[in-house]
Amino acid sequence: MKILTVSDKVVDWIYSPRLKEKFGDIGLVLSCGDLPFYYLEYIVSILNVPLFYVMGNHDKEVEYSANGQAKTAPGGCVNIDTRVVQHNNEPGGLLIGGLEGSMRYNRNPRFQYTDSEMHFKVLQMAPQLLLNRIFRGRYLDILITHAPPYHIHDGQDLCHRGFRAFLRFMDLFKPRYLIHGHRHLYGYDQTVVTPYKETQVVNIFGYRVLEWTES
Repeated sequence: MKILTVSDKVVDWIYSPRLKEKFGDIGLVLSCGDLPFYYLEYIVSILNVPLFYVMGNHDKEVEYSANGQAKTAPGGCVNIDTRVVQHNNEPGGLLIGGLEGSMRYNRNPRFQYTDSEMHFKVLQMAPQLLLNRIFRGRYLDILITHAPPYHIHDGQDLCHRGFRAFLRFMDLFKPRYLIHGHRHLYGYDQTVVTPYKETQVVNIFGYRVLEWTES
């Protein structure tokens, strides 16, 4: 199955009829945040596949449509912050979790967290993950986040510093992928895929297509 992952940047040709031409075989869309609602709604309406997302630190609580309608979430999309969902109901259905936001760097009350607060959010997910391990033989397949893990693709400034909580998450729950946004890419020499123990950590800026195969 092909998975379209998006984050942080509106790609002009994706927000156009070319999306269906190029990505008509996509089976799932994952968004790592900092994208407007209209963009996610367009993607899900054109591809007609599930779209799971988390919010980024620059996302707004309310967005307004062209006719002035207030929206608190993109239509047709599912926010999976602090949740674990199954992509389909088959026994081997993809298990996906999400954790929103960035490191807290100012007084904005939404979508920013200290490392301790993020550890608590991970604890909130633990019961769902343990049930997956008991009944499905694994905790999780993919974790989507906005921020990166600590010292993997992160920056030195507080805003772009990664979470130690994500390292602990990977140590304990061993997802095959941790997919994040937040770190913009401006050159071809920047690392975008980094292995950490049993997890591939992937930085998404704009978009990237992942090929999922059963292990």
